[in-house]
Amino acid sequence: MRRRWAQMMTVAVLAVVCWTPPLHASLAGRIERILQSTAQRENRFGIHVVDAETGRTLYAHAETTPRVPASNMKLIATAAALHYLGADYAFKTEVALLDGALVVIGYGDPLLGDERIDPRHGRAPGWVFDDIVGALKDRGVTTLSDVFVDGTFFDRQRVRPSWPPDQLNRWYCAEISGLNYNDNCIRVEVHNKGSAVVVNLDPPTRYVTIVNQVKPASRGASAVEGLRTSEPNRVIVRGVCRKSEGFWLAIEDPTAFFGVLLYERLQAAGIRVQGKLAEKYLRHDKRLEVLRTYPTPIRDVLERSNKNSLQVAAECLVKAISAENTVGRINGEWPHGLRLIGRYLEGLGVPAEEFHLDDGCGMSRLNRLSPATVTAVLLDRYRSEDWPVFRDSLAVGGVDGTLDGYFREEPYKGRIRGKTGYLDGVRSLSGYAETPRGMVVFSILTEYPRTSTYAAIRDIVKAIFDEAP
Repeated sequence: MRRRWAQMMTVAVLAVVCWTPPLHASLAGRIERILQSTAQRENRFGIHVVDAETGRTLYAHAETTPRVPASNMKLIATAAALHYLGADYAFKTEVALLDGALVVIGYGDPLLGDERIDPRHGRAPGWVFDDIVGALKDRGVTTLSDVFVDGTFFDRQRVRPSWPPDQLNRWYCAEISGLNYNDNCIRVEVHNKGSAVVVNLDPPTRYVTIVNQVKPASRGASAVEGLRTSEPNRVIVRGVCRKSEGFWLAIEDPTAFFGVLLYERLQAAGIRVQGKLAEKYLRHDKRLEVLRTYPTPIRDVLERSNKNSLQVAAECLVKAISAENTVGRINGEWPHGLRLIGRYLEGLGVPAEEFHLDDGCGMSRLNRLSPATVTAVLLDRYRSEDWPVFRDSLAVGGVDGTLDGYFREEPYKGRIRGKTGYLDGVRSLSGYAETPRGMVVFSILTEYPRTSTYAAIRDIVKAIFDEAP
């Protein structure tokens, strides 16, 4: 009996000596301490952390529960765009002549006249209109019969029904069209001139009518806003202005907006239009004589979507997926594009109950993604041939994009890439942590918290970087 007891004790001691905790136990402990802190214990988190090389789950917390992802939806839209369109895809805009008429055909480019992309390529504001005028003058054209703009690459539904109607004048709810310009926004500049306030538009145009109700102020903070009226593109600008203020205003009907800006530039250049300016389906007319083609590589669109969270970029990707998978390449639409994105997710093995897609940018509160859905997409992109393109589209912690203010200290700076998400009551961050031990994929989604989750999300990512094996 004593001998048996001694043997049992020996085995027990050996077990204690030889047992070591799982490599990721410290990661789990550190995250759990954050979640169970007084500030966070009543908040709802969904977290999934995965080793990018092996696919092994390193930590999971409500990882299969779908939640409102906010702008983390853009990760899904951009990944699906690479899957369906490829890394060499380019949006384009064509300028042509047809029986004496000028025709501009949009193929869904969201970045024509974009304020960030144009300076990168040395292009001045309004360059596209100047170039069109130059092309006409090179041909000796001084008179046009008509001006036609064609945005039929996408359908006519320009906003999602689920987008907040009181925010449709904001840049992050801009309309989507087959022919876009200046992110489908106009800049409103308000200046206090002493006894009166002057409101200017950039670019200057008669397309938008301003009703100036701004009052001058000699002290205090300025506060101005633009409100839509029942008349399209008639905007009331109101508030108080001490010195100078400005804001971006989303316009209505982007294709018509481009057409009016072009028409005004032609008039200023002395090129006469005898007939009308109109929207018309012409892009399959074999008589078109193409003068100019303006391409925008998908890389730029992915970057503006993920790094800068530009809503127009993400939605044009969704509709382009639809148009490029439709006979005749016409009428790209949200329902079809979102169905194709859903098929992409299902092809990755994501259960249908773990996602619901209502737009590409994340503005809709009807969107639902589980953290495991997001990590499945991130893993797929990491293992794909176009990984460098997807990687470079993401914001870099402490360096640029929407992560510029996160992870500025070492060793995290430049080692966290991802996409932030924010709506009222929703905050998310998903992406990659390039740790000294290897690449880790993560998704953190929070929903309707009672307290701020900003610091907690940041601390969870730091824990992932520090502790993930």
